[in-house]
Amino acid sequence: MFWKGAEKMEIYQNVAFGVNGDTVVILDQTALPNNVIYEELKTPEQMYGAIKALKVRGAPAIGICAAFCFAAIAKQIAVIHATRADFDAELLKMRVYLESSRPTAVNLSWALKRMERVLAECVAENPTETLETLKSEALEIRIEDEEMCKKIAEHGLSLLKNGDGILTHCNAGPLATSRYGTALGPIILGTEHGRKFRVFADETRPLLQGARLTTWELMNAGVDITLICDNMAAMVMKNGWVDACFVGCDRIAANGDTANKIGTMSVAILAKHFGVPFYVLGPGSTIDMDCKSGADIEIEQRDPAEITEKHYAECQAPEGVKCYNPAFDVTPAELITGIVTEKGILYPPYADDIARLFR
Repeated sequence: MFWKGAEKMEIYQNVAFGVNGDTVVILDQTALPNNVIYEELKTPEQMYGAIKALKVRGAPAIGICAAFCFAAIAKQIAVIHATRADFDAELLKMRVYLESSRPTAVNLSWALKRMERVLAECVAENPTETLETLKSEALEIRIEDEEMCKKIAEHGLSLLKNGDGILTHCNAGPLATSRYGTALGPIILGTEHGRKFRVFADETRPLLQGARLTTWELMNAGVDITLICDNMAAMVMKNGWVDACFVGCDRIAANGDTANKIGTMSVAILAKHFGVPFYVLGPGSTIDMDCKSGADIEIEQRDPAEITEKHYAECQAPEGVKCYNPAFDVTPAELITGIVTEKGILYPPYADDIARLFR
């Protein structure tokens, strides 16, 4: 959910079930900030496309959406398949299909595997008898995310003083989660408690999530927000305007290496140079114990048109030019001051703290 305004709380819910429970309704983030558009996803292809096209984005929000899609698809195919064997087989095909939409964000596979596990635990022979259980599990994932975001926000807020300057990259606020967000959670929670912060938001090329989404969220929350181009981060740090960097994460390896939106590693390198603490904020579900290091994280490659023509009235590069457009980069653990989770703040050496977290 997204809370608009510091006093008048107008609620935007970014993922919800349709009226009959066999569709999913999303807030189309590609239309923001100029238009608030809700889109109903009726088919698996539309659900896949919405995640792929970033209509729903942010690792936790992707996981929530995937769980809702799984439950909605289950209701659709229960009408077609009368036996549990056929029903389960078709639904698991859809799980693999949805999971392939965004390979880097671990919350996507995490949520779908959780839904698959719940399906396997259902002993009902009739497929329709599994539907309420799956829907309840999807809603529980969203409730848990709200609680996690609140705890992450509280832990992150303990790292800030009133009046601090904070630089953030990409968007890790309510739109990317269920409520407060991860990287923006401490800022929004602190603002609710009367604290004042100065935030600098990187525009986050090439998709401009910082410009379009972070600024929109923080302005609505009453936060002092300044938009900068990605290549201005060094200047604002040099000027002494940044006391801490807060970023989200799409996948954290077992050693603390962290995948996040492309450009995050550059911010971490600059922060190291200027002596600015660099914090990663995210739920424990973002930690992938199957990834020993960042070298094991698959990096999604996206359409070159996002660089050359998206957000432009006409193409701004020569026709046919080669483009390299990775969606994410991996920040080495040694550049990260701390990792803020719902269970507390992890510090180097991360492998030890992460192992304790999972124990």
